[in-house]
Formats: sequence, structure tokens, C-alpha cells
Amino acid sequence: MITYTTIGVSDMEKAKAFYGDLLSDMGVSVLMDLGRIAMLGSADGGAMLSICVPFDEGAPHPGNGNMVAISPGSRELVDQMHAKALAMGATDEGAPGQRMDGFYGAYFRDPDGNKMCFCHLG
Repeated sequence: MITYTTIGVSDMEKAKAFYGDLLSDMGVSVLMDLGRIAMLGSADGGAMLSICVPFDEGAPHPGNGNMVAISPGSRELVDQMHAKALAMGATDEGAPGQRMDGFYGAYFRDPDGNKMCFCHLG
């Protein structure tokens, strides 16, 4: 249902490096780079993460209550990806753990303050 989700960033090169490295273990890379916007995804054609400098060229402001959730494929990978994000300069917003029946998640904020989640369902 979702084709892509876009988050605002303040430095495209820094954000491409952060997300490119963070998500590389999942087979994700920059698929399209148009300067002020880049689309990251995998060759299988699934949903993509778009990073961009806001169209109005103003400062990016993470939305209160907005979050992007990414499923790396297992609880172990949730743990690993969360640890990798923190090692790369992200800030912790919730350590990996069971949140409710059938949902295991870990939360962080990227260097621009966007709230992200690695999760496993089931």
C-alpha cells in the first residue's frame, strides 16, 4: 500500500551516508538521487524511504507523532540495527523489546531528529 515515506533532513550527503550505511545490511541503497531528494530502497521494488531537503528550503522539523517503522526481518536484526543506529550517532528512544503481543520494536531518532523504529511482527 505505501510506495514511499519522506522525511526532511538538513544535510543530504550526511543523511544519504547515515541511511545508506544503516540500511545496507537489508540490501537497501540509494536508488534515485535528484539532488535535494533521494529514494532509498531495495531491488525487490518494495516500499522506499525518501530523504529530502524541504521544498521550501526551510529547516526540517520532525513531526510530533510521526514515525517511520522498518522491518529488518527478525528480532535479532531489530536488536542489531538499533545498536548500529546508536553507534552511528542516532539517539535512543526505546531499547529493543516486546511492546505488545506480536510486536517487538526498538526506537531511535536520526541525526535530524526524525523518529524511526525497527520492528518485527509475529
